[in-house]
Amino acid sequence: MNRSIVLAVTLAASLSALGMEAALAQEAAIPPPQHWSFSGPFGLYDPEQLQRGFKIYREVCSTCHSLKLLAFRDLTDRGGPGFTEAKAKAIAASFQVTDGPNKQGQMYQRPGRLADHFPPPFPNDQAARAALGGALPPDMSDLAKGRGYERGFPWFIFDAFTQYQEEGPDYIHAILTGYTAPPSGITVPPGASYNKYFPGHNLGMPRPLSDGQVKYTDGAPETVDQYGRDVTAFLAWASEPKLDQRKRLGFQVFVYLIVLTGLLYFTKKRVWRDVHHPAELTKPPASA
Repeated sequence: MNRSIVLAVTLAASLSALGMEAALAQEAAIPPPQHWSFSGPFGLYDPEQLQRGFKIYREVCSTCHSLKLLAFRDLTDRGGPGFTEAKAKAIAASFQVTDGPNKQGQMYQRPGRLADHFPPPFPNDQAARAALGGALPPDMSDLAKGRGYERGFPWFIFDAFTQYQEEGPDYIHAILTGYTAPPSGITVPPGASYNKYFPGHNLGMPRPLSDGQVKYTDGAPETVDQYGRDVTAFLAWASEPKLDQRKRLGFQVFVYLIVLTGLLYFTKKRVWRDVHHPAELTKPPASA
């Protein structure tokens, strides 16, 4: 065989291997499934965890991320963090909300009220991009519903039977805990951080959490993993604050349908027990 052909084939194989290696390097790791109190058809939110998660959001995440679909009064709802009305009012008053116009036609700032929604950290998207180097941080109101990953075959079949719907929370927790040093040979662009669970691995958001960063008063571990779990649970609740009511109503409807099915069955047996089939009417009587 011609030597140049051999060299060409060898070079092509080497480039192909390098390309496959680069593609594998860019492929994000699959987030490991986590245990959540709200998972499954009977799972419910843990109020203490939601309160800790709100503390993480307020002290860490709220400087960049908005929560515009959530109102302060939602913090007092059943199935949520369980804050008292007085506590929720104090939380609302600690935020400045844009209102107006006043009699002079000017917009003004005032303390928040229960009926107000969480104010965004920036007045508009352009201001957010200018403050964060061109990146626009996503709103966290429905982040747990809008994020996820492909579990592939055969897991999606099992998920249909186990009612697994926590891809979003698993993904958020994985991102928050997935910051690592880049592997050998991988270069991270300036201003980016390496995250093994993020597609492409180059994440514009720097590591937001570190051990001991937020102080808990209930004895919960002050670790990145615990922080990630708590704020993820809070974001899951923010994306679906009526989850407890929906599951409770679904269970009631399920029980109602079972009872209704039984009643209909026995009603049918009672109504039609003396009604003979046409074939039985034409059947000659048995000989003695």
